[in-house]
Amino acid sequence: MEFERVLQCALDVVDIRSALRRDLTGRAARRLRDLALEAMEEIASAAADEYRDYLAARETRDAREAAEGGLWPVLAVLTPVVAAVAAAVLLLIGYGARLAEVATGFATSVVTAGWVLAFTAALTACIGLWALLRTALRQREGTSDGRREPVGGTDVDRARERWRQALLERGLLPYLRSHLVADA
Repeated sequence: MEFERVLQCALDVVDIRSALRRDLTGRAARRLRDLALEAMEEIASAAADEYRDYLAARETRDAREAAEGGLWPVLAVLTPVVAAVAAAVLLLIGYGARLAEVATGFATSVVTAGWVLAFTAALTACIGLWALLRTALRQREGTSDGRREPVGGTDVDRARERWRQALLERGLLPYLRSHLVADA
């Protein structure tokens, strides 16, 4: 949970950590942590604007990723496969009918349809491979260390970091310090 991570960072700030070390039993640290977790909503409200920005950035990224996903990748994979299978079946039937010299007009139509589907399978396979290559190159260029950064991921990371910083500085640190002073 993000709140608990930021809380741990706040408990590790020098002045708070020094004050907590004075209690040799360690109960003060646990009590302060428990108090902060109980007051999570109150503390988090200090960074509400940054949290809204973070959620908006995540929603934008998720919508973009969903738009890039969707039906196109499925069609890119299935179209060549289905077209190739249908082409093979139609060509077998068409050439089989020609060999048997049964319904020559029908055989010619089925063979033509088979070759059209074979062409469709080849064309859609090439388009799918081109799209895959283009995506791989674009992702490779997007990061210098070779790791893939999600679309809009940098914006989400920045928004999350701004929220965490605001939560720490305007929420957790003042809350923890006020409770340390109250205990003194």
